[in-house]
Amino acid sequence: MVLVEEFLEILERPTIGAVFVEIMVFLGPVWIAFLVGITVGWIWKPKWAAWKNCKFDFSVPSSPSASVPSTSKPQGFHSSEAPTPSFASYADAGSEIEQFDTGPSRLNTLPISNEDLDHLWHLVERKDGGPTWKHMMDHSTPNMSYQAWQRHPETGPPQYCSRTVYEDAAPELLRDFFWDDEFRVKWDDMLVHTETIEECPTTGTMVVHWIRKFPFFCSDREYIFARRIWESGRSYHCVTKGVPCPTIPRKDKPRRVDLYYSSWFIQAVESREGNGQLTACEVLLFHHEDMGIPWEIAKFGVRQGMWGAVRKIERGLRSYQKSRASNAKISHCALMAQVNTKIDPEYLKSTDGNEESLGTEIEVLPAKREGSINIPKLLIIGGALVVACTLDRGIIPKTFLFNVAKRFGNIGKKVSPRP
Repeated sequence: MVLVEEFLEILERPTIGAVFVEIMVFLGPVWIAFLVGITVGWIWKPKWAAWKNCKFDFSVPSSPSASVPSTSKPQGFHSSEAPTPSFASYADAGSEIEQFDTGPSRLNTLPISNEDLDHLWHLVERKDGGPTWKHMMDHSTPNMSYQAWQRHPETGPPQYCSRTVYEDAAPELLRDFFWDDEFRVKWDDMLVHTETIEECPTTGTMVVHWIRKFPFFCSDREYIFARRIWESGRSYHCVTKGVPCPTIPRKDKPRRVDLYYSSWFIQAVESREGNGQLTACEVLLFHHEDMGIPWEIAKFGVRQGMWGAVRKIERGLRSYQKSRASNAKISHCALMAQVNTKIDPEYLKSTDGNEESLGTEIEVLPAKREGSINIPKLLIIGGALVVACTLDRGIIPKTFLFNVAKRFGNIGKKVSPRP
């Protein structure tokens, strides 16, 4: 308890500056050791870092009952068939899906139904009645623009929404790209295992098993999710959510993520050149998951790594675009993306019924002061993460550190209100 008493004494300093200086002195040796360890770890990874029994896990358990899938079968939809691609590189895309003797088993009960489509449509139309979306970031490159928002409901993990517009890309290309796990392993270095467990050749619904690599101080994560696509003209509603799978037993490592939702709305939009041509593609993403990591730390990590991840996705997309243009063989997963359920746009509008849906607000923030950087908050929250991941968990409870970091990370809002 000596460290706790010392830390509490630091917090009793009369000024914010004194608290900040004392915290930096207190965490200085830990920061140095942490940065040296990270540098050495990336340059030279010791053998013990890959041993199963020596991999550290500082996460909290994830509830197995966090996600309950819908088991009802879809009703009121048109018959399913592979869509007709619009690009020359899709000339062979209409071929039938091969049937493998040793492939995934046939999916008898659909884990994704029209209720899931309705939910995604309400998210896209901002009619889900959820909390206000708060702006996170706004970036762009010559071939892409990106915006992101987040919100934190009363229960459950933080939720994220993003809007990405890719220049010179077709909706059909993005649809196949997000589904193509065989190509994904070429550009996504976090994906270490992918397998299709079950599939439905009529609706294109798939149940997929993923294992994603996390940093060495945190165990890898296992995902089992179902996914399905609905087509309306050249617009696509793509639903992905976690589902239970009794055929794959639960293990301590990798840790299974039960609550997982990641869905897209894809459509053609006008290019930023303003020539009236629909040569760009808009992707609206809605994502949340419970990885078993404290939510404040997860939000901090997402904010710091989101733009880098988006740029990596864009590089993967352009590589995929070149591969498809060269008439490379289309993978089984990409062919399954072309088997979807066709719907009439009027059907989605009718899901509102006669009752007026609650609108979801989007917070409009004033422009930030040019050159302003919130360094104290970054250091305080980062320092809490370093201490929690390097000190013995019995000395200082992680919850205590995160609450203190969150409290002092918000000090700036009180002393320097927004103009």
